[in-house]
Amino acid sequence: MNTVQETSEVRQRRLELARRAFQEFYAQCFWSYRRDAEIGEEDLPWVVRELRYYGGAKGYQAVTEICR
Repeated sequence: MNTVQETSEVRQRRLELARRAFQEFYAQCFWSYRRDAEIGEEDLPWVVRELRYYGGAKGYQAVTEICR
């Protein structure tokens, strides 16, 4: 497997985890945003920030998975 493919897979994994976290933590962290918002790669820093600030211990755990 080449580096470009690995990088692409890592990005896709992070994006999927961020999208799941957005849904899971919607009521706790993202309630002021549209529930059907499209989470893109450019939204990752925002999702991580909100999870760290409002997500409690489970939010921090989700951030750890996203940033791996």
